[in-house]
Amino acid sequence: MEQDGALEPASLVELSVRRLRHEILSGVLPPGERLIEEQLTSRFGISRAPLREALRELAQQGLVEHLPRRGVRVADLSALEVDELFGLRNVLERYAMTLALPLPDTRSIDGLTAAWKEMAAAAAEGDAFRENEAHRQFHIEVVALAGRRHLLIAFEPVILKLQLHMAANLRKESEHRAPAEGVERHRTLLDAIAAGDQATVLDALANHGARTYIG
Repeated sequence: MEQDGALEPASLVELSVRRLRHEILSGVLPPGERLIEEQLTSRFGISRAPLREALRELAQQGLVEHLPRRGVRVADLSALEVDELFGLRNVLERYAMTLALPLPDTRSIDGLTAAWKEMAAAAAEGDAFRENEAHRQFHIEVVALAGRRHLLIAFEPVILKLQLHMAANLRKESEHRAPAEGVERHRTLLDAIAAGDQATVLDALANHGARTYIG
């Protein structure tokens, strides 16, 4: 759908969101990087209107920030803010598990299992962007098991704001450990949920290692 780097007219906003999202979550555009409209419109071959709409959508996803009189930049939360968000994620996931377990039947973890399989396949292929997308979906599926609409509504903004830092964590982890280690950590959590042992699940969440590479 692209020729010489320019985007075709069909769904310019969606394509711009997808391209910028990929560059941000892949680390091509790092936290704090200024996004200059003139450069992006020239590079994508689009006008300012669809680009600005795409940037608004990315801001809603927690990936970019609009700064008064300073334009737009890739989101750059402080270490304290990131730690707070990981803490919220942990609290909400643990609460979800106290509501969800024991599971009514094994079919209820189909979505969680599918997210883990996608994560494992992406890690095996070295596709960091795809692995991060599956990683985010895995955690959404964990909370969705509780079957509580307002809990999921509260959780989704937290995981959206964390996606940039979870992607960075996955990249940093790959520098220190084999890709399979992160996948197996999630498999341990998946197996504990499937077994319905609440104590084991809460322990797995407590030792999930999400904050290991924050920096």
